[in-house]
Amino acid sequence: MDALYRRFAPVVHGVLLGYVQKADADDLTQDVFETAIRRLHELRDSAAFPGWIVRIARHAALDAKRRTTPLTGMAWDDAAAPDKPDEHLEAERSLRAIVALPEAYRETLLLRLVEGLTGPEIAERTGLTPGSVRVNLHRGMAMLRIALATPAARGTTA
Repeated sequence: MDALYRRFAPVVHGVLLGYVQKADADDLTQDVFETAIRRLHELRDSAAFPGWIVRIARHAALDAKRRTTPLTGMAWDDAAAPDKPDEHLEAERSLRAIVALPEAYRETLLLRLVEGLTGPEIAERTGLTPGSVRVNLHRGMAMLRIALATPAARGTTA
């Protein structure tokens, strides 16, 4: 299980970041793997593990999102703030723009930009085809550029 955790924890964490705050994603990553261990007997084909654990992560994220308060009690602004205020605002703005994207683009962008996985690693660990990952990253980046270029995303009204 240790090898599976090391291999799939970034994917699970990236999926969770699409739904919940960073500190909550950190905690939920552990919960997802605990759930996977308990339910491992349900997995009929080991090749299906990537998609199966991503599905568990999505369900855990949606359950956590339904809660009225974060698991940690921390707001977006409190979690791992960069040293410089401008960097913090830019990181927060970027993360909010990514989270607002459709799920397929949001997840692949978080796995690439936040978790640092390559396209082939994303494909291997999520069960997506390499072509789907490339398309999702390309379209997601285009949508992210547009979202970050809008005045509302910059926090201005002009």
